Amino acid sequence: MRPHDVLRRARRTARAPRRLTAAAAAALACAALAASGWPGAADTAAAGTSDAPDGWRADQRALLASLRLPPERPASVDPSNRVAASADAARLGKRLFADPRLSRNGAVACASCHLPGDQFQDGRPLALGIATGARRTMPVVGATDAPWLFWDGRKDSLWSQAVGPIENPSEHGATRLRAVHVLAEHYRADYARLFGALPDVSRLPRDAGPLGTGTEQAAWRALDEPTRAGVSRAFANLGKAIAAYEATLQYAPSRFDSYLDGVSSGNAAQLAALTPVEKAGLRLFIGKAQCVSCHTGPMLSDRQFHNIGVPPRGAAAADAGRAAAIGQVLADEFNCLGPFSDAQPAQCEELQFISNDDPQLLGAFKTPTLRNVAARAPYMHAGQFASLDAAVRHYADPPPAAIGRSELKRIALSDAEQRQLIALLGALSGSIVERPLAR
Repeated sequence: MRPHDVLRRARRTARAPRRLTAAAAAALACAALAASGWPGAADTAAAGTSDAPDGWRADQRALLASLRLPPERPASVDPSNRVAASADAARLGKRLFADPRLSRNGAVACASCHLPGDQFQDGRPLALGIATGARRTMPVVGATDAPWLFWDGRKDSLWSQAVGPIENPSEHGATRLRAVHVLAEHYRADYARLFGALPDVSRLPRDAGPLGTGTEQAAWRALDEPTRAGVSRAFANLGKAIAAYEATLQYAPSRFDSYLDGVSSGNAAQLAALTPVEKAGLRLFIGKAQCVSCHTGPMLSDRQFHNIGVPPRGAAAADAGRAAAIGQVLADEFNCLGPFSDAQPAQCEELQFISNDDPQLLGAFKTPTLRNVAARAPYMHAGQFASLDAAVRHYADPPPAAIGRSELKRIALSDAEQRQLIALLGALSGSIVERPLAR
């Protein structure tokens, strides 16, 4: 098990207070790294501090090591998607990702909102597809090992997330059967090599599905159960191919990671990767500002859900977030336990042990990665904050939550300290790479 996996599991099961003290966070990192057998963990924890690089204590160095992004992240295996590591599936998925024919108006593709040239997001406060959505577009980079997808976690795999927008009336606005017609007309041979023959849809209506207009839903109900199941399986496989492509998209190490290498090795050139202001921001990040309580692990996210009192956007009603999504993911026919998953039930631990009675989940949203965050304005689940300055000010002096109860407490950060944190966030940016697959 990788160090950040141990950390995530410990944080999920301990049910400790969401805002850890710096000492508690560091102690958790040390214990988790040691338990994971991470090379050097014991030596790091036992080392003295008198000649420590940049004066970091042993517990701090262990915590910093847990934030390091490996130069080559190992491919994460999704047991619910048997083609997750297939190069052929990734190639097919890349074409599907860019295909606007998977939309009602023939103009919206996955790449329309997840722009490859713009951090695989669109820079808008609210996503714009067929219509304007209710939330911000999340980047898909580095999402391969996330247990929950979307801001509210209503999907539990990349492939189930990939098919959601296709049927969403505000996003692609297409129907399930339309998507399978596109597969049959343009991708039949590629699909067959991966999944076997497509169902024959030549005599079926162009548009039918469990969502859509009343006419389209009636057309779906008119199909017999084996036909509906065959169409749904092909639709799920479309999502699995897109997920295989998305799994290749990873963040490359940044100046921040070079500095963390220097903290571990003592290399002077690596220790110079951050400026003094950025280093001061890092001390705040793992200390006084308590950012590391949620922004932890190599992706700088605990992948969990928190109410941090972000106000609704404009006159919009308060968003229930995770609390409203739990029933959706449990009922989703495309979840890990569903008929189209390739996983065994025992491999669906996240879904089986989902927290569904925690009052803190009301108004809670998933912790986003901070990788490349400076290039991804605006911020929060509905783009409420136009700049990192505004986001950091919110954390320093958070208002009461509009719904549920905010976990944040006021932190007395001076203007200079806020600038130091913002400087550090700018050092988290690296390139985005498409990791090649071996097969």
